[in-house]
Amino acid sequence: MAAIESSTSESTASDDAAGAGLPRDATGTDSSTPRGAGLPADGGLSADAFADQFLGAWLGTVDVMAAHLGDRLGWYRALAASGPLTSSELAHTTGTAERFAREWLEQQAGSGIVVVQERPSPSPAPHADEGAPGDDPDDLHPDHPRSTARTRAYALPTGHAEVLTDEASLLYLAPLARFVGAIAARMPQLLEAYRTGNGVSWEQFGEDAREAQSDANRPWFTQRLAPALAGLPAVHDALSMPGARVLDVGCGFGWSTLALARAYPQAVVHGLDVDLPSLDAARTAAAEEGLGDRVTFEHLDAARLEAAEPYDAAFAFECVHDLPHPVEVLASLRRAVRPGGAVVVMDEAVADEFSAPADDIDRLMYGYSLFVCLPDGLSTSPSAGTGTVMRTSMLRRYALDAGFTGLDVLPVDDFAAFRFYQLMH
Repeated sequence: MAAIESSTSESTASDDAAGAGLPRDATGTDSSTPRGAGLPADGGLSADAFADQFLGAWLGTVDVMAAHLGDRLGWYRALAASGPLTSSELAHTTGTAERFAREWLEQQAGSGIVVVQERPSPSPAPHADEGAPGDDPDDLHPDHPRSTARTRAYALPTGHAEVLTDEASLLYLAPLARFVGAIAARMPQLLEAYRTGNGVSWEQFGEDAREAQSDANRPWFTQRLAPALAGLPAVHDALSMPGARVLDVGCGFGWSTLALARAYPQAVVHGLDVDLPSLDAARTAAAEEGLGDRVTFEHLDAARLEAAEPYDAAFAFECVHDLPHPVEVLASLRRAVRPGGAVVVMDEAVADEFSAPADDIDRLMYGYSLFVCLPDGLSTSPSAGTGTVMRTSMLRRYALDAGFTGLDVLPVDDFAAFRFYQLMH
């Protein structure tokens, strides 16, 4: 609130204009003033406009943190399955506290995430402490069982439910809120890492981060990976060979590994990762899908891979930027894959060069980098310290240092915020 009060108390002529009903543009000045006139000479916004921008960012943060509550407590899923629900019904359905559920529902309605559906108030109970028969529900204390606050019902619109609860949807974004929860829980360690230069490991971020990463990528691997690879003739041919041996580095929960095995039923796929809980989840998923005879997972740093037989194709899906030793891992892949085989890297589709202000993809990836990927990368020493914003030129340098002759950007479009590369050898 202090920021709001200071931007209000330090009023300018633009505040007077707003008070008189004159419109203001994003700079906080009277929009009747010629554009550019009166703008700060340093290239920024006025204090008033920047305060508005910062407040908007704060409101968005509140919505994301509240979404984390709704995701982890099962409130969104309950509303999607059984809504509309009152706060009491939501709390009963999910085994949570009604008072917290009520506050959350009101906040969600205020932000337009859920919608309100009023219900008639129940008949008054014949007990003195329940209020007299003529009591108006609007006048009762909110904790009273017949108050409007307790009888108001809330619904989660269908489109909102898809984004917040449908794990199979390409629009499923609840994992982003889960990442924020994982980050918030590690903020003291992050602050210390920023002071010392040490990192915060993936293991320290815990289950929220693991599951967020897995759930965010799963629908894309499950639905889009096979058609994307089918459109790449050289890669598709390598994977389609009878008995093709395929390597998936940094496989995580194994959704990319399993997608490769489903798409290419003659292939044997080997997933590697350094995170044991992720590998346990991957093995469980492979068994549930009946792919355990063709899919194996191994706890191994890919830089130490020594393949007994050459692979026909190797993949590194969204992991090179996290690696403390990316050149060593890429060199290991080059040695492991037969001449003429395919080595494919999928990583973030960031801009080719730094620019400010940045586009939304770069802004998103800088967010991941600040709070997850760079701290994880720097938790090992020594480390390349790449960070999430790994531009094409940086990956090309890593590939050349690893002994590849170059890289090509592959024609895979509309695959979330990812770009596919083939490393040439």
